[in-house]
Amino acid sequence: MDKLTIISLDGHAQIPPDAWPKYLEKRYHEYLAGLNKENEVFSGVMRHFMARTHEQSKLNVFDFDGAVRGGGAKGLYDRQTRIAEMDREGITAEFIHSGDPRICGLFFQSSNTEYPMNLCQAGVKAYNRWLSDEFGPSRDRLLLIGIIGSAPWRDVEEMITELDWIADQGFVATTLPGFTAYPGQPALFHKYWDPFWARCEERGMALWMHAGQGERQAELGQLVQRIRKQIDVEGGSIDDLIERLSKEFFQGKVFSSAKPRRAMWQLMMGGVFDRHPRLKLVLSEIYGDWMPPTLRHLDEQFEKHRGELRAQRKPSEYWRSNGINGLSFIRRCEVALRHEIGVETMAFGRDYPHTEGTWPNTKLWLRDALAGVPADEARGIMGENAIRVLGLNRAKLSAVAQRVGPLADEILAPGSALNPELLAHFDKRAQYLQQPEGETRIPEIHAMLQEDLWRAGANAV
Repeated sequence: MDKLTIISLDGHAQIPPDAWPKYLEKRYHEYLAGLNKENEVFSGVMRHFMARTHEQSKLNVFDFDGAVRGGGAKGLYDRQTRIAEMDREGITAEFIHSGDPRICGLFFQSSNTEYPMNLCQAGVKAYNRWLSDEFGPSRDRLLLIGIIGSAPWRDVEEMITELDWIADQGFVATTLPGFTAYPGQPALFHKYWDPFWARCEERGMALWMHAGQGERQAELGQLVQRIRKQIDVEGGSIDDLIERLSKEFFQGKVFSSAKPRRAMWQLMMGGVFDRHPRLKLVLSEIYGDWMPPTLRHLDEQFEKHRGELRAQRKPSEYWRSNGINGLSFIRRCEVALRHEIGVETMAFGRDYPHTEGTWPNTKLWLRDALAGVPADEARGIMGENAIRVLGLNRAKLSAVAQRVGPLADEILAPGSALNPELLAHFDKRAQYLQQPEGETRIPEIHAMLQEDLWRAGANAV
């Protein structure tokens, strides 16, 4: 039987509150009562936010298998549920990143309120150790991403100690420094980070860049508190809060934010991939339609300033040799642009169990998104590109796929059109039918880039 190997480069896990005391150092337990209260507020607000797309009246449209109603989202923190949902959707393997709106982070996230930096670091270490214990026993299916980039570190050696720990536990990747931004962190092109890049290369750890890269610790949490106070003073409802959050943070910043793009070009312009050519950069839940115009602009600016920079090649060349984009909730516009983006650098992420992701409709989503795409390109996006770029074990993954993967014709053969209500639901929850960004953000990107080119040129001396 010809079965497909589908690898998701975007799945999420979050340490549940009942595990916080076990994994957080005892000297910080005094903060847990406050964090539990914060979690009540945060999860309550987010439940209302998620209900905007997953409202009860639409369950029969998208949850026709009963996965949502049956508690399938519990795989966020429960390995057995996670594997069952992967099997149901035909997912061979999934990379696991932190974060979910159902549970607040352990101090270190943008969605938390403000905490001391040592407490944020303790939360990151606790999460890494919980993830290893809970999801580590299924490393053939669940590929673990450490969240070193969510912590503040006193020096690079301290970071490397944690990197070695996660590598020893079988983790395959880590988030970049500055995923959660803290005061005083150098730009990614700075020589300060070179020992960390070297150890990532030595240990075979991919660099993971996810939506939210560069958001400050407590940035969203402070926004929630500010808007709540405004509503308390001015009057309003939870709907007003959700509407303001949607406009000010979620739609306006996270998925289309330029901060992850900036981190990408800092690595490129700073020559990191020249000094460490085996490093792999993975983008996840960051869209992909912006890449062709942005890379063209970066190439133009590289040619203009190349004498001032440490980089030896054009950014587009680094992308094709060192990068892959795990397009979460892949959209039609990105598939249409696949040759401009570089189809060999495209992968897939289902964003489980987030409400904007392809779960619980991954097979139908892929069949619609990849309709008319040649089979070799479609297979590459669904899994083969990730295997090749990230050096995954093809034989072991293929064996799993023969057991759980969908038949090729289930995704690749022509089929009936999506139910119009389901198609509309895809668009509401993930802008599935949105037009590509084009060059609309180039002026904003250019201003940020000029600052970085000036700083990177000084750092090249």
